[in-house]
Amino acid sequence: MTAPAPALPAAPSAPPAPAASRPLTPVSRVLRLCLHALLLGLLVLAAGRALADGAPRAGWVVAACAGLAAVYAAGARAPVVHRSPRAGAVWLAALGAAWAGLLAISPDGLWIAFPLYFLELHLLRLRWGVAAVALTACAAIGGFLAHSSAATPGAFLGPLLGGAVAVATVLGYQALYRESERRRELIEELIATRAELAAAERSAGILAERERLAREIHDTLAQGLSSIQLLLRAAERTLAEGPAGAAGDAGTAGAGSAAGAHAAALAHIAQAREAAQENLAEARRFVRALTPPDLEHGSLPAALRRLCAGAPWPRVRFSLSGTPRVLPTPYEVALLRIAQSALANVVRHARAKRAEITLTFMDASVTLDIVDDGVGFDPRSAAAASGDGGFGLPAMRSRAETLGGLFTVESDPGQGTAVAVTLPLPLEAS
Repeated sequence: MTAPAPALPAAPSAPPAPAASRPLTPVSRVLRLCLHALLLGLLVLAAGRALADGAPRAGWVVAACAGLAAVYAAGARAPVVHRSPRAGAVWLAALGAAWAGLLAISPDGLWIAFPLYFLELHLLRLRWGVAAVALTACAAIGGFLAHSSAATPGAFLGPLLGGAVAVATVLGYQALYRESERRRELIEELIATRAELAAAERSAGILAERERLAREIHDTLAQGLSSIQLLLRAAERTLAEGPAGAAGDAGTAGAGSAAGAHAAALAHIAQAREAAQENLAEARRFVRALTPPDLEHGSLPAALRRLCAGAPWPRVRFSLSGTPRVLPTPYEVALLRIAQSALANVVRHARAKRAEITLTFMDASVTLDIVDDGVGFDPRSAAAASGDGGFGLPAMRSRAETLGGLFTVESDPGQGTAVAVTLPLPLEAS
């Protein structure tokens, strides 16, 4: 029985490297399933044709197809085949032997060469894979000539072109994969670098604030506490020396000396109290500097209402959504400062007619939205990124990200601006 010259079936491209080197992507899984389906379909086709044509060796053909399918299934389900190049080579050798047996008794075994091309290129190194493809193509040509009475150009071109297409497909896939990996690594590097820069900026800001507070405390509170300590020691010495000095005197002179020592001690204590009051005032000044005055006498919604009412231009409306709750001081300070900075930008730059500030309380987060109908801008421009005096977009974003929040800006020239910040509520607040 002779077979026509083989055409090139559509074969899927297999991944260029063993699967153990990286996790399978959805595309890789689909390609692998297509390869399984192609090989098993060709085996079913070869066995069906042998039975339908009533070939003398139909039983042997069916047995050879079943054996080849069993060898293929065993290797496909064995993880070691994809992890170890040696195990993959052994499996390919077993598949080649089973395929040679099928090819010897049926010309339809020629079709199995095409999925074998992709398996060889997938499991072997490139040079060995190309050599295996060439050897498989030669075996396919030899098998066709053994079953055919006449040699035709298709007998040579079919397997050779199929092998060339398989090699070109896999090489193209490898090139695309390498380019994708390079882009992924570059993106990951950029993200890591941006995170490192943000962390460095936060650390630098924290250190600068610590140094400022340290200088303030050293120049005020520390000096005041040292003065209090010295005054109290002086009063203690005065009280200790007064009665002892007065014990050696007689009469009125001794009483006068004790009274003088007592008066001096009281003077020292009065000075210490005065120093303590001054230091207490300094401490309160530090607290006021860290906490906005608008939050000292009311809630965050009330502070935002006063902020909207006090805006000189444009007309700003405040709205509250959800059930208000008491937030930690850092959260209230961050939201108020972001609202002040965003509204200041609206007043100075937006030329808006209306603006709205919305505070939304949800179950696990709180959101602040500032929207205006002004001229808008390009958020990616250098001027927008730099801000004005340290109160621009980077400062607002830093405040939100410090508390684990999300800061977004949406704007286009002529389309107004929308600033939104969402802070996740801590467990005790939620």
